[in-house]
Amino acid sequence: MSKSTKFRSIAGLALAGAVAISLAACAGGSESTDAGAVAGGELVTVGFVAVGPEGGWRTANEQNIQDSFSKDNGFELKYAPATNGDQNSQITAFTSFIDEGVDVILLSATEATGWESVLERAKEAEIPVVLLDRGIEPNDTELYTSRIAPDNVGISASAAEWANGQFPDGANYVVLEGPPGLSVVNDRNKGWDETIDANFTKLESQSANWSTEEAKSVFETILKANNNNVQLVFAQNDEMGLGVALAVEEAGLTPGTDVKIITIDGTKAALEALAAGRLSFVAEYNPLFGDTAIQIVKDALAGNSVESEIVVPSVTFDSPEAAAEALPTRKF
Repeated sequence: MSKSTKFRSIAGLALAGAVAISLAACAGGSESTDAGAVAGGELVTVGFVAVGPEGGWRTANEQNIQDSFSKDNGFELKYAPATNGDQNSQITAFTSFIDEGVDVILLSATEATGWESVLERAKEAEIPVVLLDRGIEPNDTELYTSRIAPDNVGISASAAEWANGQFPDGANYVVLEGPPGLSVVNDRNKGWDETIDANFTKLESQSANWSTEEAKSVFETILKANNNNVQLVFAQNDEMGLGVALAVEEAGLTPGTDVKIITIDGTKAALEALAAGRLSFVAEYNPLFGDTAIQIVKDALAGNSVESEIVVPSVTFDSPEAAAEALPTRKF
């Protein structure tokens, strides 16, 4: 990708048709089934097993889901965020929603594994389950209706492509990951590892748990251990990338010049940092797919066929000018 490119759209090509159909249905409205009518004129009850507070992206995503599944749109949403990211609290909430007999369950999982039992129960109760953002392992599509998420593999591959263009002779780099075991972390590693050129040297790959403070601390240690000989950081979310920038500055180096920093999410804070030159490349992980989720829920409750994987289109930003142009209309 050239530095003159303002942004690039990312979507899984194999699923592009499904995305277009889903988004068109949401926009059109005239051919879709009214949510209230699905439940005989009553509000459709939706249990949302959520992650809860986890940074700017999660806040934007969960607020968008709550705003979309409103009573004005024919839904009664029951929001159940995890307790301190604990999967057991999510499983308890999921089980309660089955016992209550909700019409549908939305799940953003804190852990990839351990869902088979409750998903089997939901299937027996004929309650559709829609995965939001994170996938599950094993990925048994018989146990859920659909997964809606941006393409983590494609997004991280685009970041690696940009890095290849910036460092044709290779570079020393570090990867800062989210919590181990999450599908999003595995997919972001996969896209990066499959795309980054062989002449790059990975110095470290560590989790900083999506945290600015932890990323700052981790990268300070890495810089000292490598005598500041690090040219590139792939931070798997914006908050960690911003922590890296702080560590670079405290080491007397210049972020974006001495150390190029890639982040994923595309929050307003990251675009502001890119516009100021403190970050180098920001890949959006679009959190605003509530309308798509509504359409999937309507189709599932109406007995219509539903794609098992829906890719949410996202874009990338590779220059301060592109970030500055996008900021006035940024919604998260």
